[in-house]
Order: sequence, then C-alpha cells, then structure tokens
Amino acid sequence: MDTWTIQKLLAWVTEYLTAKRIEAPRLSAELLLSHVLGLKRIELYTQFDKAVAPEQRDLLRELVRRAGQNEPVAYLTGKTEFYSLDLEITRDCMIPRPETELLVQRAVEFLRMRDGVQFVCDLCTGSGCIAVAIAKNFSAARIIATDISDTALAIASRNVEKHQLTDRVTLLCGDLFEPLLRPLDVAGFDLIVCNPPYVSTAEYDNLDKNVKDYEPRLALHAGTDGLDVYRRIVEKIDQFLKPGAGLMLEIGYAQGPAVKGLLDETGAFADIKVEKDYHDNDRIVTARKVSS
Repeated sequence: MDTWTIQKLLAWVTEYLTAKRIEAPRLSAELLLSHVLGLKRIELYTQFDKAVAPEQRDLLRELVRRAGQNEPVAYLTGKTEFYSLDLEITRDCMIPRPETELLVQRAVEFLRMRDGVQFVCDLCTGSGCIAVAIAKNFSAARIIATDISDTALAIASRNVEKHQLTDRVTLLCGDLFEPLLRPLDVAGFDLIVCNPPYVSTAEYDNLDKNVKDYEPRLALHAGTDGLDVYRRIVEKIDQFLKPGAGLMLEIGYAQGPAVKGLLDETGAFADIKVEKDYHDNDRIVTARKVSS
C-alpha cells in the first residue's frame, strides 16, 4: 500500500485545488497541511518524506473539500498572517489583506517622525490587525480601536492578548466615534486610521464567491457608491484630531478622487494625497489636519 507522505499530500492537494480554480493553490495546500500537522510551512519541506497518519489525512480531506468550495483557507485554519504577525481570524471579521499593510506602513512612518507618546484611533478595527500591527511596531503608541461588531471585537481582543498589548490597545464597541468619550478617553488623537467598509452595491453583487458567501457583509458593503462610511467619518472627524495630526484611510480601487474631495470640502485638512498599491489601484488617502 502506498504511503501518504507530506510531499505526496502537498502534490495531491495542490492538484485538486488547481482543478477547482482556487486562487494560490500551492500556498493554500501548504497552509492547510501545516494546520493539520501542527508544523510551520518551512517544516513541511524539511520533513518531506514523513508519513501522515490516517486520522490527519481524514481531517485534511475534509478541509480540502471545503476549500474546493471556495471557503477561505484563513477561516478553515482560524488564523492568518498580517504584517509578519500571526493573527486569529473567524467568520465574524473580514480577513486582513496584504494591501492593507500599506496603511500600517504609512502609519508607523508618520508616528516615528513625532516625539513622545502618540495617541492613535483605529476605526472599524475588525480583527484588530491594524491596531496590533501599529502597536507592535511603534512602542510609544496608545491605541483606542472601535468596531460596531461585538463578535469581531472578541477576536480583536484575543489578538491583542496574544501579542501582549493589553496595556497599549483599548477596544471599544460602538459605531465609529460613538463609543469615544471626549475628553475622558483622550483630548485629541495624533493619528486616526481606518479601513472601513467601502464596497458599492454593484461591486458587492459581483464579488467573488469566497468573499461574498463567507465574509461579513457588515465589513464590506457601504451603500450605493461605497462612500457611506467615509461621509460619516468626515462629518465628525475634525473634533477628534489634534492640530497637525494625521488621517489615513484605506479606499477602494478607484475611490481616490471622491474621498479626497470629501476631505477637501471640510477645509480642515492639508497635504491630502492618494497613494496607489502595487497593483496600481487607489489604496490609501492620507491627510494632515490644519493647525488652528
């Protein structure tokens, strides 16, 4: 009887997922097999010839079947990587995307140019990926992260605890700025970041099956044109920022002009810039509050 080694299983899963037209089939195979075996991905290759027990093969087979039906691998394994950090993830929150790492990178760069403790607000925190990544990479950050979903915040709380950041990241449940009690929480923030829902109705109807059928609509859809949450943020944000503070928003692939226009209309911001990601799509808008 043939022995099912790690090498053989990797080849089989990759072939199966390729036939099902699943994105990144080899990476998905590695992640699923690593999860089942309790190994790091690199260890799969250092133990290529290791035989896999029948009960582990049964578990793998079920996960591969679900992956072949477009269920995201991150939900199947209950974890994902973001900004080189391991994070817990469930269907209660959106899966962090590599493109969002640009927002974290710009936030950390901005904070490192300032002196002393920096107060940061992360709106629509979801899994807490942005708040955790900023706090891990800038020790002087004190972050308040809000989200309307208490189930998403439960995941964020576990990620904050996992990375030992409970003394620097505070999670509050509520809609955008609603849970903030000024000046009890903080007199004003040095930086506000947000990756809000920004998918339009037409875009939502045409999302890939692995997104539309599994990820929470609340974290994705934002009205007819996808700008509903930006309008609500812009309406109130001025009162929560210190003079000279930064604002950084993730945006949809063609929303740069519209979001820049919303900020221009307030008269409260300068240096408003739209930055593209490595796919040459609009990705973040950055701005600085005008000193008053």
